[in-house]
Amino acid sequence: MITLFNYWHYLVLSVLLLIFIGFAVLVVKQEDSKQKYQIVLLFFVLYIIIAGISMVVVDKYTKTAKLYRLENKRNLSTEKIMYSGVVRNEGDYEIGEVVLEIKLVNGGSDTGSVKSGMFFKPSGFTGLFSSGVKPQQITEEFVVAKNLKPKQSQDFIVYLDYPPYFRSVSHFSKLYVH
Repeated sequence: MITLFNYWHYLVLSVLLLIFIGFAVLVVKQEDSKQKYQIVLLFFVLYIIIAGISMVVVDKYTKTAKLYRLENKRNLSTEKIMYSGVVRNEGDYEIGEVVLEIKLVNGGSDTGSVKSGMFFKPSGFTGLFSSGVKPQQITEEFVVAKNLKPKQSQDFIVYLDYPPYFRSVSHFSKLYVH
């Protein structure tokens, strides 16, 4: 995974480091405390946890990407579905990776609408000849852009295996920015 820090990341880490150093100095200067180093270790662990959470929060507010013109076309001869579109960096900072998650959900069968949990599960004699229930949902992730500069767009095309038994499929897509 490629992660790019901007000056907000460094600013947050610096402020947290100064707070940690301040607490550590105050604890070490205490003369009557017998557990100085355990307290410093506790502050260090808290610093690591808060720094990790802060990096995720800074990423969420400084790195934003949007998906445009997402289209899908099914190729029956290869049993694949092609997704194409454009991803654009809407933020003011460079993005390391843009990941597109595509989920296909089988919405029904030949007899009409089927709710989850209503699929036939073979048992007994019929179970000997079938491998069980086929998956009714497929989720895959694709890296569609790397090192995307601010306000830059990039085209992409990805291919996904399409099960031939799917009927009335629902398509869901989601972008993740790293």
